Amino acid sequence: MEYIKTDIDGVWIIEPKVFNDARGYFFEAWKKDEFEQHIGPVTFVQDNESKSSYGVLRGLHYQKGEFSQAKLVRVIKGRVVDVAVDIRKSSKTYGKYVMVELSEENKRQLFIPRGFAHGFLVLSDEAIFTYKVDNIYAPQYEASIRWNDETINIKWPINIADIKTSEKDLKGKSLQDADLFD
Repeated sequence: MEYIKTDIDGVWIIEPKVFNDARGYFFEAWKKDEFEQHIGPVTFVQDNESKSSYGVLRGLHYQKGEFSQAKLVRVIKGRVVDVAVDIRKSSKTYGKYVMVELSEENKRQLFIPRGFAHGFLVLSDEAIFTYKVDNIYAPQYEASIRWNDETINIKWPINIADIKTSEKDLKGKSLQDADLFD
């Protein structure tokens, strides 16, 4: 696998070596020793999966305090743009974001450390999205920042009128009003 640093410290793009032949393809999606050599130790405790249609935007989600989560995300089917927003107040990249296209074709993964809000937007007719997390889900510690927060100013690649999101995500806070990391 190739580990590619992004412009924000701690966020990594991981590109697997894919072996194709007449039967299909094979690749290693997770290799603990190699991951830890490049990124550091992480103990994933849960895998999650979602299915969404074109224009669905999930995010910008995170968990606070002792229940914060690091994530390793990828797309099994379809195509999305994935976004990680630095919400660590002491960071030199506070309020900045990384946007990466993840798809069944490029098989890229994105590692998002603790201290980030995360979201994705579906660009294909349908997408199956999967991710590993290093901490349990704790609903009382979940939080979200509005996907269209003016301070962050994410440049989503589709018409805003085509975006579909949940009622809960519509109630996300602004970056200025959110509970953040130090």
